[in-house]
Amino acid sequence: MSKRVVITGLGVISSLGFSLEEIILNFKKNRVNFLYSKFDDNIVVSPVKNFNILSFTGKFKERKYLNRGAQFVTAAACVAVENACLNKSMLNNAGLFLGTGPNLNIGGEFYSVKNGQIDKQDLLALWMLRFLPNTPTSVIAKLLNIHGENSTINTACTASLQAIGEGFRRVKEARADIVLAGGGDSRINHDAALAYNMAHALYSGKGDPLTAVCPFDMKRSGFVSGEGAAVFVIEEYEHAKNRNANILGEICGYGISLDGYSMTAPDPSGIWAEAAVKSALSEAVIRKEQIDLIFAHGTSTPVNDKTEADLIERIFHSNPPHVTAIKSWIGHLAAGCGAVELAAGLSVIKHKYVPEIRNLKDPCNKKVNFVTKPFDFIPKFVLIENFGFGGQNCVIVVKKYSA
Repeated sequence: MSKRVVITGLGVISSLGFSLEEIILNFKKNRVNFLYSKFDDNIVVSPVKNFNILSFTGKFKERKYLNRGAQFVTAAACVAVENACLNKSMLNNAGLFLGTGPNLNIGGEFYSVKNGQIDKQDLLALWMLRFLPNTPTSVIAKLLNIHGENSTINTACTASLQAIGEGFRRVKEARADIVLAGGGDSRINHDAALAYNMAHALYSGKGDPLTAVCPFDMKRSGFVSGEGAAVFVIEEYEHAKNRNANILGEICGYGISLDGYSMTAPDPSGIWAEAAVKSALSEAVIRKEQIDLIFAHGTSTPVNDKTEADLIERIFHSNPPHVTAIKSWIGHLAAGCGAVELAAGLSVIKHKYVPEIRNLKDPCNKKVNFVTKPFDFIPKFVLIENFGFGGQNCVIVVKKYSA
């Protein structure tokens, strides 16, 4: 028999803040952190401010093996456990599912490799750990005493949402009572910008950096790199109820698929992304008309936004839900985007406030119910969409908790 799955704790590190309250306040105050980068005055970024991992974890010797994105994930995991009022003895058999990305800051780690030698005098003996995708998984397991089922997922921009979905399935199938799931990333560096520029994915232009990201607008020209992480405590409902846990929301559906079309561009037909959406709705056992709010992937890239907008119109044409796009507030967090967008979704549910899509003036699809002005609203069912390089598609349905 399938188990009911709820969220009982979270930790979030983002440019909008480190809690649901900070996130919603910055939504309401229209405060964002888009600026031209220090490494290239043509590149707009959205960095996390005032982050020090020791403030979240205390001292631990493995910190030197964590790149910036991995530090965000580790900090978020520690906060999530504290937020859920769990102690280490309760996590012995917990699962751990994280979505991470590659460390593309190669020039920041060392400048060149010649004749088998790296030109860095103070190179760590285990420098490779800063590049292995499962390093934060290993560090978190040690810090929090986690020994259960686990996976480190690297499916590009769907990685952290997929990790949450896999954690959800473990609890639903009664393979674990408690799972930590989420992910994070940081691509705010010269090498990552070079890679994305060569793929023609980054925003290009001059002017006010606050207007650089405009998902679904006809003037969109590329995404802006952000950074951050979010990790959630996902728990079986009866287990959570028996320990009087504070329930933040309920996960009820998960869908994944592959386009099998292009290494970077989405399949323009959108049929496999549509399959992921329908799979999530089916598992949630709800009708598409019951979705109140969609957190779109909304990268602000020409092809991706059109494909996604057309997909939303096609599926939800009879009863269009509200559609917002959080990347207009925090930039594109790559592997970490889905997890932080889920945190934003829980903040919206808790505080009954839906933020607009920033800078959306001329929608690329007039039949989609894009949110262009914020409003007070309590969504019951929220759909979160992520679509990534390699044709990765991932969708999760989150429900407002009711006993």
